[in-house]
Amino acid sequence: MLDGTFLVKFIYWIDYGLDYMRKYLGKKDLLLIANPLGIIMQGIGTVLLIPIIIAIIYGEPNFIEFIIFGLFSIGIGSILKRLPSDYSRLKLKHGMIIASLAWLWAALMGSFCLMYATNIDFLNAYFECMSAWSGTGLTIYTDLEILPKSILFLRSLMQWVGGLGVVIVVIGILIRPGTAAARLYKSEAREEKIKPSIRSTVKTIWWIYLLYTVLGIIMFIIVGMNLFDAINTTFTTISTGGMSIKNNNLGAYGSTPIYIVAMIVMILGGTSFLVHYKALKGNIMDVFRDIQFQAMVLIVSVFSVLLIVMSKFTTIDSFFFVISALSNTGATIQPSTNMIIWPNFAKILIMSLMIVGMSAGSTSGAVKLIRIVIIFKGIYWEIKRILSPQGTVIPRKISGKPVEDMEIREAGSFIFIYFFFIFISWLVLAQYGYDGLNSLFDVISAQGNNGMSMGIVSQQIPDLTQIFLIFNMWTGRIEIIPALVLFKGLLDIFRR
Repeated sequence: MLDGTFLVKFIYWIDYGLDYMRKYLGKKDLLLIANPLGIIMQGIGTVLLIPIIIAIIYGEPNFIEFIIFGLFSIGIGSILKRLPSDYSRLKLKHGMIIASLAWLWAALMGSFCLMYATNIDFLNAYFECMSAWSGTGLTIYTDLEILPKSILFLRSLMQWVGGLGVVIVVIGILIRPGTAAARLYKSEAREEKIKPSIRSTVKTIWWIYLLYTVLGIIMFIIVGMNLFDAINTTFTTISTGGMSIKNNNLGAYGSTPIYIVAMIVMILGGTSFLVHYKALKGNIMDVFRDIQFQAMVLIVSVFSVLLIVMSKFTTIDSFFFVISALSNTGATIQPSTNMIIWPNFAKILIMSLMIVGMSAGSTSGAVKLIRIVIIFKGIYWEIKRILSPQGTVIPRKISGKPVEDMEIREAGSFIFIYFFFIFISWLVLAQYGYDGLNSLFDVISAQGNNGMSMGIVSQQIPDLTQIFLIFNMWTGRIEIIPALVLFKGLLDIFRR
């Protein structure tokens, strides 16, 4: 049952927070943030209403939570949307703050649904929803198969929407074209433009995503899944999220054809939408010319062979886990009890893949292949410059495109901050006595939005470790910088 006192307090704190912001932020800044954020809140509320359909289909009477919190998010969003805003003045920093707050709000609204539908406390519910929205896939539930179908679908739906990006979804449906769309698009760490305008780019991404989603559902049905399982599994694999509706993840099906389809869908999700667009337009060779696709093929081939030879993995296990780790899907075909006793070599190999991730401009998380390529190329170019005669011009291009010093510095800086966040959370888990390698594995999984676990994540983990892992998942999804911009903004507020 919903606690009326809790709702009153929640509304009070929202009003208090808005009043506090009005005192310390300029009215124009608030309006720039509030209006587009309100539109995103409406979108999030709409997502929370969709599982009602599943509840009705399966005769689940308790869906009041979806209605209350879905409409609540829509209501708050409608209030903010009514505020006047000059979108032409929206800057990248505003877009980053909006994106940061949007993900926090999405997890908050979803967590209330889980709290009252499955009787878990707020922190566990927030962890589960941040994991779902961010496409991480870590779960605190020990028995998924007793959960209502509507809740299972909600988890999958949050991953599907989150895989594409909460802000990206809203740009394609609600935000009008122009500067605002461009700023918000970039705020979710996206740079690629498939079409001349951002809105047309987002719509193209949407159609590609929907096409592959339908294709995935059909393929899973063909290899033996029922419709409900096929929809949920496709949602969580094309989004490279990995949450399952089964306790043993995809291993519950025990079917090699299902594993093969899952690998295909994971690769589709981890490949750049720009590459997909070129392929769908008939330029198939452009796929194989893409440096990130080339790197993906090389890494999957080499690392799979290493697992077969060095860790005695079967062929299907090695390819599945390499693709799942590299794409940051985190789907598994072995129970976590088996993974815990993996040889350290296998764990380190999988952790390396979870750090790398697949293509930029895809649904994959982590560092991304292009940054890894830029760093290694940068090292090569620097060595070549040192060994060359003075004044020699070293051409710096990747896939025919020039690479500037700023891009190399950005890649290096991002990777440094990325590892710094991993290190801090690892120290926290180590402080609580968790095994060093296993705890590092789970932290890397959270920061890279992967979802594989060595069994550390559960409802019983200490609150502080859970908070740090939530932070890892959040910053990993928005690629760190927007979170730092938000923190800087808050720090400036408190300094006044």
